[in-house]
Amino acid sequence: MRSSALEHPTLVLNRHWTVVNVVPVRHAIVLVCRDAARVISTDTYESHDLDSWVAQAVGADESSIRMVAHAIRVPEVIVLTNYGKPPRRYVPFTRRNLYRRDQYTCQYCGKKPGSENLSIEHIVPRSQGGLTSWTNCALACVSCNVRKGNRTPELAGMRLLKQPFRPKWMPHLSLPEGVAKKSWSQFVSDRYWEVELID
Repeated sequence: MRSSALEHPTLVLNRHWTVVNVVPVRHAIVLVCRDAARVISTDTYESHDLDSWVAQAVGADESSIRMVAHAIRVPEVIVLTNYGKPPRRYVPFTRRNLYRRDQYTCQYCGKKPGSENLSIEHIVPRSQGGLTSWTNCALACVSCNVRKGNRTPELAGMRLLKQPFRPKWMPHLSLPEGVAKKSWSQFVSDRYWEVELID
């Protein structure tokens, strides 16, 4: 078997045909072998178990996995047979996601001084019991951060441009550029891979 073909990405759908993940082909084949998933033919939408997938002819321009006796098509999409839960719909609280939510903008003065001149500001300071959370953190430029100090915005005479919030968008799957396959567009829009943070 060619290791390069085994590392190709396979789109994983839950049993309701909602995208839940992307896994390497080798992992997708293991799921199909265990009857935990079926391969979807992207041209006919038929689902195949391992035997019926192996019986599919391999086109001259298609990626394949060479077995002892024959080659099989690389599965581009699989559907899980039992797992029906939708993907997680919350965004993890990370520095990167906070910068994206606040669009690299100081939430007090509205300036965009660049990420190196922005810091994560606790609206209610930690010394006063403020938590490190979506609703208590915002970006602030150096001068606004110094001006606010260890006070609440009210005590510092400052106003936030908007109240901090937990983003409601679905986290997108992190894929290097050019990895998403053309056939996946039938199951999920290209925009899924380029989701921006929204209110």
